[in-house]
Amino acid sequence: MRKYEVIIYWSEEDGAFVAEVPELPGCVAHGSIHESALANALEAIRLWLDTAQEFGDPIPEPKGRRLIFA
Repeated sequence: MRKYEVIIYWSEEDGAFVAEVPELPGCVAHGSIHESALANALEAIRLWLDTAQEFGDPIPEPKGRRLIFA
């Protein structure tokens, strides 16, 4: 799998950790702990890429940044 940047932060509004993948528009996941948010984000990345490929949409190359936990 390609390695995309994942930003994880606590959302008071959602009452959960939110994991955003900035390079993939709309690719967001959440979890009650940051590990589950990350696991859900990895699944969301896979689904995002599968869907883009299925519809012939462009897939951005990862910029090679590290995982960020905030």
